[in-house]
Amino acid sequence: MMRTQFLQDLIKQLSPTLDSTTYVYCTVPKAKYGELEHLKPIVSIAELEGLTLVIPLDEARAEGLDYYRVFRRITLEGHSSLEALGLTSVVTSLLAERGITTNVIAGFYHDHMFVPSDRIDEAMAALKELASNPGG
Repeated sequence: MMRTQFLQDLIKQLSPTLDSTTYVYCTVPKAKYGELEHLKPIVSIAELEGLTLVIPLDEARAEGLDYYRVFRRITLEGHSSLEALGLTSVVTSLLAERGITTNVIAGFYHDHMFVPSDRIDEAMAALKELASNPGG
């Protein structure tokens, strides 16, 4: 598939960086923003069912919170934008083709991908390969 020059340039600049912390997704029924600020989540999302938090595994264990799976965070260090059309799709499609689950959180400056910790080496290798061959 032919990618636009702008998208190819973004892909070249991906610079995937692996965070050394292991994270988990937890949900706290009926919780509201601010009630669990001592956990210092790197992501929190208010849903009708409660508050979803992405926190370090150690904090979840210390707090006695249930979680399903352990993730690692890959930050795409290349400076993208909230308007960068197609970048997230290319990256998640690449990993999906390899059977790697990816949860993406878009920050103002970077995309952050949470990948199961047991697949992190494969994910990093795939992203580095993509960055070296952005024309696909």
